[in-house]
Amino acid sequence: MTEQTGTGTTGSTGATTGSTGATGSTGATGSTGAAGSAGSSSRVAIVTGGSRGIGREAAERLAADGFAVVVNFAGNQAAADKTVAAITEAGGRATAFQADVADETQVAALFDAAESAYGGIDVVVHAAGVMALAPLADFDLDALDRMHRTNIRGTFVVDQQAARRVRAGGAILNFSSSVLALALPGYAGYAATKGAVEAMTLIVARELRGRDITVNAVAPGPTATALFLDGKDEETIARLAAQPPLERLGTPHDIAGVVSFLAGPAGRWVNGQVVRVNGGIA
Repeated sequence: MTEQTGTGTTGSTGATTGSTGATGSTGATGSTGAAGSAGSSSRVAIVTGGSRGIGREAAERLAADGFAVVVNFAGNQAAADKTVAAITEAGGRATAFQADVADETQVAALFDAAESAYGGIDVVVHAAGVMALAPLADFDLDALDRMHRTNIRGTFVVDQQAARRVRAGGAILNFSSSVLALALPGYAGYAATKGAVEAMTLIVARELRGRDITVNAVAPGPTATALFLDGKDEETIARLAAQPPLERLGTPHDIAGVVSFLAGPAGRWVNGQVVRVNGGIA
């Protein structure tokens, strides 16, 4: 069985780390970039799994779009600090905050920190996820439970806080996968978790009627991230890269552009949708 961690989170962290250099709920401290204070009038985004891969690229793109960004991470403080540094060196504002996305207390603290540091929350990009691969007949059920905890419960917990706290005119973006359409052998467990993410996305969009908040899911195809590349030989990667009509793998930059569109003013009429970003592979 192949088990991998996506976008910088494992879903297994315990302690919560605070932002703006203050002490968090468990006494640990986070990292902060350029100045950000409560009451700021700028738009604010939380990006879960923001320390690596697609999550990091999305965080940097939103910062370039003018958002103050709270970079959530599960356990890799160094990677999260690098994301914050990249944003602040480019003139943006960012804070790193540690939280297990499946832990409701830690996620509430994450949202508290964003509101305390920057005055509110306008966009939530839930990019954290894990992937375990094996044929269904051979799948380890403990691995299935771990994946369900992060991908399904984690999405539920993050979206619950987002539904309560995102301001009018905001957006909630979940991450699914184009593997649902590809139906690749070995992906039954992972695809099942992403099917749940898509169902939640469509329902929450309707539950937020009247709030002026869009809710969508981004569903990347094969994308050149550690989550995709780890455990695959060169022949497999080349075969998958050749399948889209555009004949290449996606990049985190490709996906971040769609996140930027859906989080920004041009994407306001897109709501309750699953946007497959895959070069035409499915």
